[in-house]
Amino acid sequence: MRRSLKSIFVVVGSLTIAATVAQNASAQRPVVPGTGSEIVGVADDFEDPNWAYVPRDPKSSEEIDENQRSPLGRSTNGRWYEGIKRGHPDVVKRVPTPKGGLEGSEGALLLKTLNTGIPGRISNKMQQDDFVANVQYRLKRTINVSEVPSVTTRVFFPPVETWENRSGPHFGFRLALETTAMVDKEVGVGIFKRTKREMGNEVYWPGMFVEFESKSQTKKDADYAYLRIRSNQRGGDFRGPQITTTGWWTLGMSVTPDGMVHYYASPGVDDLTEDDYITSQFPYDYRCERFRTFFYNVCSADDGRRWSTEFIVDDPKVFVVKPINQKVATRQTRKR
Repeated sequence: MRRSLKSIFVVVGSLTIAATVAQNASAQRPVVPGTGSEIVGVADDFEDPNWAYVPRDPKSSEEIDENQRSPLGRSTNGRWYEGIKRGHPDVVKRVPTPKGGLEGSEGALLLKTLNTGIPGRISNKMQQDDFVANVQYRLKRTINVSEVPSVTTRVFFPPVETWENRSGPHFGFRLALETTAMVDKEVGVGIFKRTKREMGNEVYWPGMFVEFESKSQTKKDADYAYLRIRSNQRGGDFRGPQITTTGWWTLGMSVTPDGMVHYYASPGVDDLTEDDYITSQFPYDYRCERFRTFFYNVCSADDGRRWSTEFIVDDPKVFVVKPINQKVATRQTRKR
């Protein structure tokens, strides 16, 4: 039997979860990611031996210097694209599935990076690249929260001795969600341009990060890794479960009709269950209304020398419990 992550929570994570439960006693019951029907054709299994990614460098760095550098990189199957805010990882490559992966899987995707900041310029501080699933545009719509969307993925954590020797975030698995909130909007032109606050569409990005504490920097006896959750109602990240083993992990997030995000993780490649529950949150005090897509973050020191930790992902999938658009192709996977 698989060991529940509940038994290896750190104290801070447990206290945060307890506070959340108290604050949200009326919230809907969490839904295990993978419940319902898989939406066919919006994710990937990387089994096509001709799978390829066209980078179209130099990559985008809009978040740092407002430079999008289009056209953006895209996979040849149309299911992935470069993140416009931060650009894509330097290496996006189909590889043989590492040992212990999903039964029958022969291909997975390797993601690693070196230059994560502005192309041609070293920042010497942690930066990140994005690799984004093309869910919203393939569906030609967002997924309403009433459909109870969720995403799962398998991620291979390599042996610790091969990780980038840097304390901080190394990898992220995140959602792109929408809600209605107060947003800044520019009005007027030229010297008469000004910013005003009004209700509008707000995009936000909750998720889970693989956080590493290198013993060479902490001066402790051993390296330490854990999942960092983004975020609580105040917008702050907090510690989730400790990562006690490398190899394959299964990560997942779901969103219920009350707009709450639910986080799950487990070592191995088995489907997630209720035992793999971590926490439920209204990140930034937002209540989700629409699901756009999911994506991966790959982080590095951006010092021109150290490559990021080499993560491999496989078989990401998007699910809905109550599809409202019957034209969307779905495949039944699990009952609630």
